[in-house]
Amino acid sequence: MTDSTWHDVCGLDDLVPGTGVAALIEDEQIALVRACDGVVVYALSNYDPFSRAQVIARGIVGDRSGVPKIASPIYKQNFDLCTGQCLDDATVSIETYPVRVVAGRIQVAVDGKRST
Repeated sequence: MTDSTWHDVCGLDDLVPGTGVAALIEDEQIALVRACDGVVVYALSNYDPFSRAQVIARGIVGDRSGVPKIASPIYKQNFDLCTGQCLDDATVSIETYPVRVVAGRIQVAVDGKRST
């Protein structure tokens, strides 16, 4: 990931465990989601392909059989936070992005996005 440009988004403590927040990075709306354990942070597209709205960050965070997920607040489809794969429709997925925490700050690399 040495070729990626990392964007400093916010402090880890700015994001409450078990919630998400939307961030605009290089014209991409990114949903940053802090796991319920308070340790792991995920970055994925904020775009819900089912409702066609930028709402994923407002979803309900949890897990399905041990898979960390977020449920869209509109039609309730669940997305794997690690891969972006829809857990309710195998034909649909959303993009995920590399994310890291450095010195208590959340950083995202949009140019290093992983299409799923």
